[in-house]
Amino acid sequence: MTVTVEQGARAAGRHRHGGPRRPRIRTRIRIRDSYALFLLPGVLAFLAVVVVPFLMNTGVSFTDWQGVGSPDWSGLANYRELMDDSAFWASFRHSLFMVVAMAVVPTAIGLVLAAALFDFVGKHFGSRTAAVLRACFYLPQVLPIAVAGIVWSWILAPDNGSLNELLKAVGLGSWQQDWLGDPDLALYSVMGVMVWVQIGFPLVVFMAGLQRVDPQLYEAAELDGAGWWRRFRHITLPQIRPEIHVVLTWCTIAALKVFGAVYVLTKGGPGGATDVPSYFSFTTFFEKTQVGYGAAISTVLTVLVLGLALVGLRLQTRAEDAEEGLRT
Repeated sequence: MTVTVEQGARAAGRHRHGGPRRPRIRTRIRIRDSYALFLLPGVLAFLAVVVVPFLMNTGVSFTDWQGVGSPDWSGLANYRELMDDSAFWASFRHSLFMVVAMAVVPTAIGLVLAAALFDFVGKHFGSRTAAVLRACFYLPQVLPIAVAGIVWSWILAPDNGSLNELLKAVGLGSWQQDWLGDPDLALYSVMGVMVWVQIGFPLVVFMAGLQRVDPQLYEAAELDGAGWWRRFRHITLPQIRPEIHVVLTWCTIAALKVFGAVYVLTKGGPGGATDVPSYFSFTTFFEKTQVGYGAAISTVLTVLVLGLALVGLRLQTRAEDAEEGLRT
């Protein structure tokens, strides 16, 4: 009798504990399968729009082709020519200036503006005023780059341009310049325009990051007599470090890929003074019809951007892991 009861208890235990496990596993598998179905359209679009064109472009970079007829296999000839092309390396040097104009300077200014709007304007003039100013700073990001470029070309025009007319009106007529036509000034003029265009993105990201900072940290710092700069340095910067990594990575990639502003403002001129890799590839591909060589330039630029993105993500992950280690 005792043995029968024990066997029944074991059987009941198997039904209670072992039975439901199989349906749970099946349910998890079904949920994963449903997630995969939702991801499938995006994966297919990514393959069709990004991966396949990149592989085709890479294949063309190993050929000597004018865009018509059959391409002739040339191996690494385009890449060897690329290494000795002074115009190619000059375009990359200009990209470094663009990184400063589109990543470094906007990030620094965006940090200060975000902290000022959040910690000063929001407290003394209300959150609505801060939101309006934030929208004003973000407006250049909304404008199409073609529209912004045309407007700035009017402002920087040597004859009757708004900037030169303003300098003349305030008695600084000797400072009038051909801002986009002078090889010594054109690159810096484009950089100034890109700072204006780019500054809104870091500002919005940093203000969003400040929303998660505990207000008691600022209140405690104020009670201890800390001024705005000390609160910015010791509270704001450490708290939004992940956002800083994201902005720097994103804006650096955008600077390496910049095309529209150069195309509208200067078309790489004067004399290649504002040429960048993306525009250099465009002119080589379509104007000079050196399709294989232009494809090689695009491939090198793509690999550089991918590598930079991976390095940025890796550094951000390490920083987050270090912060979690300090907290624990």
